[in-house]
Amino acid sequence: MSDHSPELVRDLMTVGVPTCKTTTPIVDIARFLIENNVEEMVVVGEEGEGVGVCGYKELVIAYDRYNARDLTAEDVMSEGVPELPSDIPLKLAAQLLRDKDIRVAYMNHNSAGIIYPAASISYKHLVRHLAAKDETELEDLGFNAERKSPLEQFIERRDEARRQAGLTYGNRNSLFGNRDLDSQFPNPDSP
Repeated sequence: MSDHSPELVRDLMTVGVPTCKTTTPIVDIARFLIENNVEEMVVVGEEGEGVGVCGYKELVIAYDRYNARDLTAEDVMSEGVPELPSDIPLKLAAQLLRDKDIRVAYMNHNSAGIIYPAASISYKHLVRHLAAKDETELEDLGFNAERKSPLEQFIERRDEARRQAGLTYGNRNSLFGNRDLDSQFPNPDSP
């Protein structure tokens, strides 16, 4: 790789962290981890602060409990959210992950006195960096990676929820009866 290869955690981290509430059923967490190819989720408290993590390790530990399918994140999570600073070298981050015996660490943000996870670095990031032929294979990582705005992310999630509920533009009658809304409100996805 060139001189512009990632050197610090902030150059390789993923901004945005998958989170769940303490009351989230672990079957939902398991499904999310598989469907989104992530190692773990941060469990957040009432204020959005990170209170623990729940991932493959915690789910496998809970697997043989007689009531595993009835358990929630709070029942199985590892307390605390492992943290690393974003301005340390990647080699040091790799060593700290090994020393702490964790596969994921988080960079936290403090807003109005609430500390919440904002980014992560993991074994997967480091292995991707090792395997990358050039920087273009890592463009989706790091602080400067191009990402969707929070509004764009909200709209995507909202539209997906509507789609799953059968409330799509292609099925407007399910929302508004038999009125002809296409002429009044054209589909923004139409050419």
